[in-house]
Amino acid sequence: MGRLRDRHWPKVYGTRMTARNVFPLDGGCDCGIVRYRMVERPLFVHCCHCRWCQRESGASFALNAMIEADYVVDVGAEPEIIDTPSNSGKGQQIARCPKCRVAVWSNYAAAGPVIRFVRVGTLDVPDHLPPDIHIFTSSKQPWVQLPAGVPSVADYYKRESYWPPESLARHLLVLPKIEIYRASLRTG
Repeated sequence: MGRLRDRHWPKVYGTRMTARNVFPLDGGCDCGIVRYRMVERPLFVHCCHCRWCQRESGASFALNAMIEADYVVDVGAEPEIIDTPSNSGKGQQIARCPKCRVAVWSNYAAAGPVIRFVRVGTLDVPDHLPPDIHIFTSSKQPWVQLPAGVPSVADYYKRESYWPPESLARHLLVLPKIEIYRASLRTG
């Protein structure tokens, strides 16, 4: 597994492009009512090229920082949570500003409210979170050129093959909360 990870993280890319010393990072909506602070580096940053993300974002891809909800602190008004459909058929919850309607993060069915997919473009300085991987590239727009040195996959991937050890360890720590969430859905 170490060799596989080394193969996907070329020397030009380093261990990760996201520097630890830039945190906390602040972000929010356009009107400034919803504000949040990301106090830790995300687990992983996805640049998703699936058609669903293209349609939902109105752009060629979506850039989402996957992070434990405990590391995203509300420092303004709480966003409104909107239930929406998703490609999996299980739905997602999108956190939007109740005034300007900008989406600041999503929660997907697999981990529910435990993991947030923060919209990188809503950070005050989104430059600090470039993608760790490009996913669903089989449906990317044909004119989008993927950068050399950043892993890309046709569909999804196994996290053990791409995530750095620190992120894998953090994911293991949050798994009990995810299991509690999933159990609550079954008992309903």
